[in-house]
Amino acid sequence: MTAVRQDAWSPEDDLILAEVTLRHIREGGTQLGAFEEVGERISRTPAACGFRWNSCVRKRYEEAIQLAKQQRQKRNYLKKQTAVASHVSAVAEHDVRPSRTEDSAFGEDTIAIEAVIRYLKQWKSTYSDLQRQISRLEKELKLRDDELSGLRELNHKLSSDANHAQLDYQSVNDDYKMLIQIMDRARRMTVLNEEEEARPRFKMDASGNLERIE
Repeated sequence: MTAVRQDAWSPEDDLILAEVTLRHIREGGTQLGAFEEVGERISRTPAACGFRWNSCVRKRYEEAIQLAKQQRQKRNYLKKQTAVASHVSAVAEHDVRPSRTEDSAFGEDTIAIEAVIRYLKQWKSTYSDLQRQISRLEKELKLRDDELSGLRELNHKLSSDANHAQLDYQSVNDDYKMLIQIMDRARRMTVLNEEEEARPRFKMDASGNLERIE
């Protein structure tokens, strides 16, 4: 029977580590804060919790981590929108706040309107900057697409040229082999002819004797 270490992590410890860490990620906290909280709950050091998270537990919760990050982004976005709405509401409230005199009321109304105008102009400027950035990025993307298309065409052309060169090389190689065979046959025929000419020839005379023909 295998002995269990006293400091071994139990499934419950891993679950607590995962839940707390994901909550900190989702709420915009730090992992160090999560490890400190887990350490207090299960009587371990933050370093031990961090090592356990990075070496083992994190791999099992990759999808949950991505979801927590998305929720954090959405949470931050909603906070920002709430802040903007609060600012606009404060401006509007200041606009309708009662005054002691008509002159002061007129002055406060003017200041509120100017504040709203400044605020809207700032957002308009920010929006224009974003539009310019988007336009610039779209142009860069089109250039990259055109460059990629050109590289693909060049690659196709080079591949075609390489195939043609391979075929030409094969054809030249075949022609060379055939030429070597023809030259070899011609050489053998020349040797045979020379041997044939070097053999002595004889003819029979009227007496039936053989005489050599020079």
